[in-house]
Amino acid sequence: MTPARADLDDDLAAGFQADDEFELTARATTPQALAARAEPDDPFAAPDAFEPAAPFAGAEDRFERAPAAANPVGQMQAAAEEALSQNPIPRITVHVFCQKSSTAALVDRASRDRRLSRASTQVRPGGLAAAVEYYQNEPTPSLVVVECGEPGEVLLGLLDQLAEVCDPGTKVIVIGAANDIALYRELMRRGVSEYLTPPLQPLQLISAITTLYSDPSAPFTGRQVAFVGVKGGAGASTLAHNFAFSLSGRMQTNTVMVDFDLAFGTAGLDFNQDPLQGVANALNQPDRLDPVLLERMMVRCNERLSLFAAPASLDDDYEFPAEAFEEVASKIRSTAPFVVLDLPHLWSGWMRRLLLSSDEVVLVATPDLAALRNGKNLVDLLNAHRPNDAPPRLVLNQVGAPGRPEIPVKDFGDALGVTPALVLPFDAKLFGKAANNGQMISELGPKTKAAEGIDYLAELISRREPVRVAKRSGLGSLFRR
Repeated sequence: MTPARADLDDDLAAGFQADDEFELTARATTPQALAARAEPDDPFAAPDAFEPAAPFAGAEDRFERAPAAANPVGQMQAAAEEALSQNPIPRITVHVFCQKSSTAALVDRASRDRRLSRASTQVRPGGLAAAVEYYQNEPTPSLVVVECGEPGEVLLGLLDQLAEVCDPGTKVIVIGAANDIALYRELMRRGVSEYLTPPLQPLQLISAITTLYSDPSAPFTGRQVAFVGVKGGAGASTLAHNFAFSLSGRMQTNTVMVDFDLAFGTAGLDFNQDPLQGVANALNQPDRLDPVLLERMMVRCNERLSLFAAPASLDDDYEFPAEAFEEVASKIRSTAPFVVLDLPHLWSGWMRRLLLSSDEVVLVATPDLAALRNGKNLVDLLNAHRPNDAPPRLVLNQVGAPGRPEIPVKDFGDALGVTPALVLPFDAKLFGKAANNGQMISELGPKTKAAEGIDYLAELISRREPVRVAKRSGLGSLFRR
């Protein structure tokens, strides 16, 4: 075992703060984490006997119980994600030796996370003692995770035996039972990479693994927020553009707006810009992108907002491989703390990858049956493939359109298992005038419900306080129906 330890990179999360208004909103708009439960010292059991892992201490004080259909991770997991290094780990093999079935369930959940997609994980029963026996005749992998509920003296003795059979360069993470600082220091002195104690959440294990393999020289990586309409005409593009404008203005944070609707994108129109280069140029040469070239391809909308516009023409078929979209999105993330993706209403390999790799997903829907069906499909997909991420945010748009039968807001959210984060009333005059003038909603009507709602969504997702706080009475009740 060799000492390998890096401080958790929290540069991105350092500025994130939650005010009282956000805390109250989080209670109503996010599902609750699973209630902590005692874990019996049972032997390693079959998968059908696995129990859900316990949450971070104190989580039950901040969140109410979620409906059974909702993602049980909630806002607590989203906040923990802030501290994770965004750089993907290399292709490594991880062996995990568990004593408890609940720990095995936790590891299984963590291994299916998008951040560990390149790692090969094997789970075995028996804990630390079984690892010592197994590696008598087998080479050790890149990372060994062992669980040991024995007292400190026994734990240290078994670790000494494990050290004798470990190959050079193997990293070891220990999951123990005692939250003992003296034991922790002794484990670090002996070369253990990390020591974790229950109750554990998947993101804690993911964070520990990611930290071990993070590259200090890797470029900064910002948070990626993807907006997608569950059906055409839901208004996802308009909300994405106004959301990015609010982040750069009200939150005073550098933001990049990326329009991936190559044929019909409206970002250039909404921001009243006509750039000569944009996303299509980047997709044509993703391997040549560097900070200088990226800066030349983007257009500055204001001091803190840059636009990566779509060509919005039919001169080309825009048939790029999914890998090109991933590489371009990854390199754009190194340019600003927040990157907002305006994704078109279509389904393809690259669309799926960008959705699943985003830190936040905002689904924009209108209160009708087609949107309900499509939204349900998207929510189920995201929850299945992002088990340790925050559930998608739901925005119900164009509510109260004259003469149109609508599904009630509560029924719509209940059917999807997601409480709407924002409900925007139908306002054809305001949105139509803003689109035709190439202006943002907050520029045209800063005191309107729509402008305040978009600012509220920016506060909620960024977890930042606005630079100039304007007191808005009853904001929570206004947008949560």
